[in-house]
Amino acid sequence: MTQEFAAGAVASALAEYPLLYIGGDWVAPVDGGMLDSIEPATGKPWARVAYGGEADIDRAVAAARKAFDGPWSRMPAHERAALMRRFADLYATRTEHLAALESRDSGRALREARADIGMHAQYYHWFASLTDKHHGRTIPVDDSVHAFTSRVPIGVVGAICPWNVPLMSACWKLGPALAAGCTVVLKPSELTSVTALELARIIEEAGFPAGVVNVVPGYGAGGAGERLATHPDVNKIAFTGEGATAKAILRSSADSLKRHTFELGGKSPHIIFADADMDQAVNAATNSAWTLCGQSCALGSRVLVERPVYDRVVAAFTERAAQVRVGLPADPATHMGPQASQQQLDKTLRYIGIGRNEGARLVTGGARIESGALAAGYFVQPTVFADVTNTMRIAREEIFGPVAAIIPFDGEDEAIAIANDTSYGLTAGLWTSDLGRGHRVAARIRAGMVWVNTYRFIRWSTPYGGFGASGWGRENGLEALDGYLETRTTIISTHGTFPNAYAQ
Repeated sequence: MTQEFAAGAVASALAEYPLLYIGGDWVAPVDGGMLDSIEPATGKPWARVAYGGEADIDRAVAAARKAFDGPWSRMPAHERAALMRRFADLYATRTEHLAALESRDSGRALREARADIGMHAQYYHWFASLTDKHHGRTIPVDDSVHAFTSRVPIGVVGAICPWNVPLMSACWKLGPALAAGCTVVLKPSELTSVTALELARIIEEAGFPAGVVNVVPGYGAGGAGERLATHPDVNKIAFTGEGATAKAILRSSADSLKRHTFELGGKSPHIIFADADMDQAVNAATNSAWTLCGQSCALGSRVLVERPVYDRVVAAFTERAAQVRVGLPADPATHMGPQASQQQLDKTLRYIGIGRNEGARLVTGGARIESGALAAGYFVQPTVFADVTNTMRIAREEIFGPVAAIIPFDGEDEAIAIANDTSYGLTAGLWTSDLGRGHRVAARIRAGMVWVNTYRFIRWSTPYGGFGASGWGRENGLEALDGYLETRTTIISTHGTFPNAYAQ
C-alpha cells in the first residue's frame, strides 16, 4: 500500500483518510468506521476520516507495548535523538501543508496556524536534546552498599489531544514522551483528526520503529478515548481538554492506578494597572482575548483594569473589536476565523445571553455573523462586556469563545484578590511600569505561568501548566520529562554478603 493512499491524499469531492496508523502499518478500523470532518468556515464536510473503536485501541496498545519492550526503550539515547531530529527536519518541510490542513479542519486563521506550526520543529529538536539529560544520582549510605537512582521511561502513554490546537498539543506530548523513551498511542479529537494522520505519515517517513507512535482517531466516552483511559497495559494518560473529562478519565482509570498529566481550562486574569504603557497593554489584551477565536486555555478572558484608566480601556476594547477582521481562515487578511464547531458556537452564544441576563454591559459584538460569505460558518463577533463583577458566570466559567469580560479594581490587593478568586490557575498577565509592583503582584498570583509586560510568551524551555482546576503536571521545559519517567532505586551489596539492614 502506498504512503499516498495511506495518508489519504485522494482526489475526490471529499479528502479521504480511510486508515489508522498502528504498529507501523496503515490499517482499516476493526470496530470503528468513517466520519465526516466538518469545515467550520462553511459548516459542511470537507474530509472523511477513519476512526477507531475499542478493538483498534487494543491493537495500538499491543503494538506500543511490543515496541517499548523491544527496540525503543533499549535504544541508546543518541539514536532516539537522531530519529527525533530527522522527524523534526521533515516536519519543518511540511509546515505550510500542515498549517493549511489544520486551518481548514479547526477553523483557525491560516496565518495564525502557520506561525504556530512553524515553531513545532524547534520544539521537537529541543526535546530531542533531552534524551540523555534525565540523570539519576548516587546516594551515600555506607561502604556495605552502592546505592543509586535511575530515571526510566514510564512505558506506554495514551496521548489524548483536543480540537483547538491539535498539532501543538500532539507536539507537547510526543516530544517529552519520545525523549523519555516511552511509546505512544495518540488519540486526536474526532473533530480534528486529519493532521494527526498526516503526523503519522511523517513518523513513518522518519523511520521510527513500528509501534513507537500509533495514531487512532476516535470518540471519547464509550469509544477509543475511554478504552485508552481504562486499558490495563497503558501506563500513563496525557490529556488536554475539559476538567469534567479529566475527572471521568480519573474515575475510569482508577483500577490501574495510571499516571496522569492534565492540561485543562483557564479563566486567566489580564491585569492592567494605571501606570502601564497603555498602547502595549491594550494591544496584548485585545489580541489575547480573541486569539484562536477565543478557543485557548491561556485566553486573557478576565481583563482587570485599575479604575483611573477603566473607561479608557473599555473604549479601546470597543474600538479594537471593530478593527478585528473576521473572515475565511485561508484569507491572509483574516485575524479571526470561526468557532470550531456548531456546538462551540452555541455555547458561546449561550454565555453571551448569560452575561446580558446577569447585568453585565454589552459594549460591542454579541451575535453570530449571518451575512455574506460567512453566513454558513460558525462565525461570531468579537464581544466585550464591561462592568463585570467576578461573581458573574461570564467571569467564572470558561466560555472558549471571543468574549472579554472587563472588571474594574482599586489597587494591588484588590487586583490580586480578584485574580485569585477562581478555581483555575493556568496563566495570568499584568502590565505596569513599576518593576517592583510587577514582582510583588506576580509572586502573589496563583497561576502556573505569569507574564509581566508581555502575554502568551511560550517556548519549548518554559514549563506550562496550572494550579487547581487547571491541571496536573507541566508540559514543556525540563519539568515535562517528569511525567514520563519513573525513579528506580538500585542498591548493590559491595561485600558479597547481605549487610545488616532493616527495611519497612
